[in-house]
Amino acid sequence: MDELGRKSPEELKVAVKHPVIVILDDVRSMHNVGSAFRTCDAFAVEALWLCGYTPAPPHRDIHKTALGATETVAWKNFTTTHDAVLDARANGYKVYAAEQAHNSIPLQDFNWNNEKIALVFGNEVEGVNDEVLNAVDGCIEIPQWGSKHSLNISVALGVVLWEMVRPAP
Repeated sequence: MDELGRKSPEELKVAVKHPVIVILDDVRSMHNVGSAFRTCDAFAVEALWLCGYTPAPPHRDIHKTALGATETVAWKNFTTTHDAVLDARANGYKVYAAEQAHNSIPLQDFNWNNEKIALVFGNEVEGVNDEVLNAVDGCIEIPQWGSKHSLNISVALGVVLWEMVRPAP
């Protein structure tokens, strides 16, 4: 692992992060929450916000998937996702939902420019709730060509974050 040149947990806690907050809207699976922690660690985002009935650490099923990322990713709880959206906006973040919606922006066409952004990912079955969709600045959609119309939240999170933070060619 040393040969990979990864930051230690202590180094990551104080490292410069991408100005991204990931917001989970009523995500029910502890494994998806753990995976979100691990993905947020991998892409060095500022924080992960757990909203509504999204489970929070400590829990063995979250830790099992997070593999220690609950200790390296800043996180907090919000009673509602709408409260989290208002908090992010009050702190200068643009807020986008990762959701298939009318007038959504295809992910490959979204121009981020490394500005402060909060990304909302919704419930595994229902997606992002309507109150939150009405409060965000827009929606980003991952194009899909198969017969299924959705991705697991942990996969969607990885796809969106990679596209946002990957180095320019």
